[in-house]
Amino acid sequence: MLDVSQILQLHKDTVAHWHQSEIANPYEGFLNLVCQQHEQNYRLWHEEDIARRQDVSDAEIAGVKRRIDKLNQQRNDLIEKLDDALIAELSARGVQPAPDARQNSETPGSIIDRLSILALRIYHMEEQRSRTDVGPEHHQRVQQRLAILYEQREDLARALAELWEDILAGRKRLKVYRQFKMYNDPAFNPYLARSGQTGGNQTAGRIGQV
Repeated sequence: MLDVSQILQLHKDTVAHWHQSEIANPYEGFLNLVCQQHEQNYRLWHEEDIARRQDVSDAEIAGVKRRIDKLNQQRNDLIEKLDDALIAELSARGVQPAPDARQNSETPGSIIDRLSILALRIYHMEEQRSRTDVGPEHHQRVQQRLAILYEQREDLARALAELWEDILAGRKRLKVYRQFKMYNDPAFNPYLARSGQTGGNQTAGRIGQV
């Protein structure tokens, strides 16, 4: 179910495709969820770029910040859904952790999220190599940073593969800690409650799913 090489290829292919065409998700099963989560990071990346512009109004920046907040909520929800899907798969296979199985501080979904962000960072750093308006010093810095980014991706990919192998073998247990973010929920954010907002109760929805 969890194929690290397929996940890496998905991240790389979609980043390149989405920069040239409409955002689409042609994948099925677990990879469909991976792509959904990756899309939130893709959208977040570009909203963060806009948020740092100096040539737009404060009202427009405020709208961008709200979109970032919503996308980040969706991104984190999808990390949990990735782990939920893996737990369901483990249950279907009858995989049980050993009594002395250790627990990782980072879940597979969290590592997939970090690989997604790395794919975006690498794509945009690689774009810098084709610039003709900069000198050799800039290109040298780009090459140095890319070497580090490639190494980080390789390390993370290996860590994900080893973690999943350990989970399948029962040497490690997979447990999802719910985030229950409070700032988007008027039931828990006093500022939203005072403003009379009643929509977007995402946290309450997740509580009901636990």
